[in-house]
Amino acid sequence: MKYTTTTGRNITKVLIANRGEIACRVMRTAKKLGVQTVAVYSEADRNSMHVDMADEAYSIGPAPCQQSYLSMEKIIQVAKASAAQAIHPGYGFLSENMEFAELCKQEGIIFIGPPPSAIRDMGIKSTSKSIMAAAGVPVVEGYHGEDQSDQCLKEHAGRIGYPVMIKAVRGGGGKGMRIVRSEQEFQEQLESVRREAKKSFNDDAVLIEKFVDTPRHVEVQVFGDHHGNAVYLFERDCSVQRRHQKIIEEAPAPGIKPEVRKKLGEAAVRAAKAVNYVGAGTVEFIMDSKHNFYFMEMNTRLQVEHPVTEMITGTDLVEWQLRIAAGEKIPLSQEEITLQGHAFEARIYAEDPSNNFMPGAGPLVHLSTPQADPSTRIETGVRQGDEVSVHYDPMIAKLVVWAADRQAALTKLRYSLRQYNINSLHFRLAVEED
Repeated sequence: MKYTTTTGRNITKVLIANRGEIACRVMRTAKKLGVQTVAVYSEADRNSMHVDMADEAYSIGPAPCQQSYLSMEKIIQVAKASAAQAIHPGYGFLSENMEFAELCKQEGIIFIGPPPSAIRDMGIKSTSKSIMAAAGVPVVEGYHGEDQSDQCLKEHAGRIGYPVMIKAVRGGGGKGMRIVRSEQEFQEQLESVRREAKKSFNDDAVLIEKFVDTPRHVEVQVFGDHHGNAVYLFERDCSVQRRHQKIIEEAPAPGIKPEVRKKLGEAAVRAAKAVNYVGAGTVEFIMDSKHNFYFMEMNTRLQVEHPVTEMITGTDLVEWQLRIAAGEKIPLSQEEITLQGHAFEARIYAEDPSNNFMPGAGPLVHLSTPQADPSTRIETGVRQGDEVSVHYDPMIAKLVVWAADRQAALTKLRYSLRQYNINSLHFRLAVEED
């Protein structure tokens, strides 16, 4: 299938600048649409599933990401050598890298994601909060100012009222965050965040926010196009986390009344329009026990948990990404996007449950999964006999289930997890009962 872009160009071939299950996920939709696929791989991934699935595959260097999947120059070189008109970044790696989006633009390659300016504005927490407040999106009370002196930060924490969160301005993935419950521990926690922020992001600037007690992590899937349209595809609850990493996600968020759902969605669309957003994005909110919600951040890419949204809306969000990148309008109007049933996603990790769920690596000696059907999806990037590399994220697959209501979906998730068996020399899948 050919898509004519706003510049009158076609997307007949797409390079996927990623690996594992997301690379395979993008390829499945591309194949369905008749779009050819180009894989890139590191030496560690030479025999991996995404390499076998692609129409063409190119080596881009040694196993460490810095020398392979994060090498912008190598990926651009492959795009040119293979004559791919577009690059899909997946998630992680270069997906939210403004420089990479800009480089694609300079080289005349379509970046399947938002404009570089949106990545920039949403990538710095203090900037994004200011933009959101100006757009009428609720934000948590806080301090996001330039004055980073200890005294100034401490005064603002006192004004906001304890407990507060100290966050690295460029933070992410649970790094550079501390809860401070009293003035006495402020200084110690501030220094701890600064050290971690400097080490992880090379920037020790922080912001202070009111800490929301008993919080829920509720995020809204949004889509924008080149024609100024934006829609929301309802929300997901991602509150079940370990070490600030999501492990189980569901859609829609349970216990939310239709009027709150509508307000959430409309706030997310305002957020997207404020930065002229194009493509798939997620607006993350923190919600308190009274269902008040506040903007947290915007992820300017497709999320790991996008399949639960697809299950409840009957959409293919990767297809939407390809169509919108090619200059088409959003396939459905807001009124045409309906919510049906309930979906859960469980992330399948290569981790050792007997060792505090530390990442594992090694050969997959045995792998058996539940039977896939229209209401059970196995999103995977591994097969039995494959090697799980120590160099990459330990998430190797996702199990996604759908049913008519939440209780039925939860029963199905438990049943399916029991049927998911992974054994390695170094890890096994742990199915825990709540």
